[in-house]
Amino acid sequence: MAMDSGELLQPEALRRRGTPDGARPAAASSPWQAAYRRLRKNKLACAGLLFLLAMLLFCFVGPLFASDTAGRVSVSLINKPPSGSHWLGTDNLGRDVLTRLMQAGRISLLVGLVSMVLSIVLGSLLGAIAGFYRGFADHLIMRIADILLAVPEIPILIIIGAILSDLKVPSEYRIYMVMLMISFMAWPSLARLVRSQILSFRERPFMLAAEALGLRDRRKLVHLLLNAVPVILVVATLSVARAILSETVLSYLGLGVVPPTPSWGNMMAAANSLIDFQTRPWLWIPPGTAIFLTVIAINVLGDGLRDALDPRMKR
Repeated sequence: MAMDSGELLQPEALRRRGTPDGARPAAASSPWQAAYRRLRKNKLACAGLLFLLAMLLFCFVGPLFASDTAGRVSVSLINKPPSGSHWLGTDNLGRDVLTRLMQAGRISLLVGLVSMVLSIVLGSLLGAIAGFYRGFADHLIMRIADILLAVPEIPILIIIGAILSDLKVPSEYRIYMVMLMISFMAWPSLARLVRSQILSFRERPFMLAAEALGLRDRRKLVHLLLNAVPVILVVATLSVARAILSETVLSYLGLGVVPPTPSWGNMMAAANSLIDFQTRPWLWIPPGTAIFLTVIAINVLGDGLRDALDPRMKR
């Protein structure tokens, strides 16, 4: 049967079919590119990210431009209010509060970041092993995680900090002990999340294909963990805020990072009298504000990452 020539689609018309006149078909994008576009549209998360970058520059680069004597004790400058030479005043030992704030932020952020890395590595590894091998390994790891989750975190950290104080651990080593304590208490929640992700991914077609190809367990675990990266990234972001708050509580109680090593927590602990609270607000407002804004920015960024990495979220 003959076909009318008007019913034939020319190649050019076929390429433009379903698209506006003169428009080119949209290029395919990877899931990470789509997540980046969703994150970029989240103005609040972008503001949190910019603030965190500014805080990192403030804490890690700022002390390089401070004077050599800014952190030294000066009797003539004890508890001076903010001025042109000391923008945030001086503390009870005559040290510049602005410089101390930058140095303390470096310690607090390092504690948060290192604790996050340790807890992420430990939690991801144990969660992946529990979800992949199941059986005895799953029961053992999950029961240990349940025990740690059932115990209040802050009281346990306070007890361990008190033991370290009784053992008179030097201040330069207390930082590393605080990092280990916080990361040890933080891994169970991530391990449970990673385990649930691994159990879900085990039934996906790509894992059935990996088993058909005869891949080793190590390569299968790598593939499974790569697919769990979005969840791990979100938890990692929120773990930094959690670690900073835990370090602040311990240092404020004198059980975390101890002087002369500065941290935001022990800076606030230095202003623990009613006179300091009422008449010398420059001693506690700067570290308190830094903690508040940093934790808020991290949480906002974590929420933005969760929304961006979740393919079910529509922006």
